[in-house]
Amino acid sequence: MTSASEQPVTAADLRAIDLFDDLDDRALGEWAAVAEWRNAEPGERVLEDGQEPEGVLCLFEGTLQVFSRNGDRFEPVAQQTGPTWIAAVATLTETPLGVRMVVVEPARVALIPAEEFRRLALAHPTVHRRVMRQVAPLMRRITAIEQNRERLAALGKMSAGLAHELGNPAAAASRAADQLGEALDVMTSALRQFVEAGVEPTDTIRLADLRDEALRRAAERGPLAPLEAADAEEEMLRRLEELGVPDAWQLAEPLAVAGIDEAWLEKGHAIAGSATPEALQVTVAWLNAQRIVGELRDSTARMEALIKAIKAYAYTDRGGLLEADVHEGLETTLTVLDHKLKHTQIEIQRDYDRSLPKLTFYGSELNQVWTNLLANAIEALGEHGTITLRTRRDGECVVVDIADTGPGIPPDVRSHIFEPFFTTKDVGQGTGLGLDTARRIVQDRHGGSMSFEADDHGTTFHVWIPLHPPVAVSGTGTDQDSDSGPRSNPTF
Repeated sequence: MTSASEQPVTAADLRAIDLFDDLDDRALGEWAAVAEWRNAEPGERVLEDGQEPEGVLCLFEGTLQVFSRNGDRFEPVAQQTGPTWIAAVATLTETPLGVRMVVVEPARVALIPAEEFRRLALAHPTVHRRVMRQVAPLMRRITAIEQNRERLAALGKMSAGLAHELGNPAAAASRAADQLGEALDVMTSALRQFVEAGVEPTDTIRLADLRDEALRRAAERGPLAPLEAADAEEEMLRRLEELGVPDAWQLAEPLAVAGIDEAWLEKGHAIAGSATPEALQVTVAWLNAQRIVGELRDSTARMEALIKAIKAYAYTDRGGLLEADVHEGLETTLTVLDHKLKHTQIEIQRDYDRSLPKLTFYGSELNQVWTNLLANAIEALGEHGTITLRTRRDGECVVVDIADTGPGIPPDVRSHIFEPFFTTKDVGQGTGLGLDTARRIVQDRHGGSMSFEADDHGTTFHVWIPLHPPVAVSGTGTDQDSDSGPRSNPTF
């Protein structure tokens, strides 16, 4: 911003700013005497993230867009519209701003320099108190923004993982459907070829009996060891070539895997004669169809299990307080996080007390706690290690322990891990609100508590949940302050 060649700021001008509502004209004149008009054109940055403000901005007219840093980019989070006051908290506390503000509409702005603002705020306690009353709501708004960002980031990662998990069985089902169509085409074509080869109806029935025998063998036979399977396929290929079967290599593997032997082949050749290749093709088509049906069942069962887990995780069909088994939430959370575990050597151990009574809790909120704790444990372990889930009763509480064999939490940060915005992750990798959010859900929403133990051999989080939480519990601390506040909520 640059200085504006306008008339001096007057007490009458400052009357539009509610920060000064409690001042009389004489006192307001002291503020007007130090205020300076500034030019603020659309697109101009009037405040910058990470820098201490020049002072407090009095926005009389116009609109500013507020941007918050997310990694290496800025995201719009709010707008400030005049008349209002901006940057008073940061100016009073002499701290850098946590946002960037850009002019959207032509703005009429006056600046009260930082030193003058601090001097006059101390001289006029009503102004000082009004600024300090905004600290708590301001921190709540910042926390809410960061928590929403963390939830969206977590949701994005989880959605990508679930999309991958659902994509695999869906793709398998699609391939199986195509292969099933090919098998049906072979069956239809072979029937016509049987008729053209002069195979009698009674022989067709006998061939059908042989086919059913092959299907039974395949269903009852377990998987072969790789070397054993290779030897069986090689022997089957040799025998098919002796029978003069075209493209014998395409039929050898499924017939060998199904356990077809020399006696079965001789019997089939004796019945089918010159139509032996067609009879074998039909048998292989049926064997493939049987395998494909199994794959379709497995794929759809996997998709159904994932959808069921997602529904249970979010409790989409139940709202408010509900009763449920704590183990159900732990297991569905593990299912939802399976994409993080799939390509690792992490072992999950369970030590559940299945005699525990059901818990009364709020929807999927406890699952958010398990998600934060389990995701942290997985990240701590990397590719190898063990996560142990343990449940037990402690008086009128259910205790859930989530332990990992990772490197533990460094002693110098242990006292800070439940603090909002504290994180040991790289910039852009975490907001430091996961454990704070979990603690708020457990403590504020359910009347429970959280603690942890850590050493060089791992970390264990303990979560106490009362069997019967208080009738009235407070929110998670992310809601807006109940006071109406200034005409346009100040930022920083």
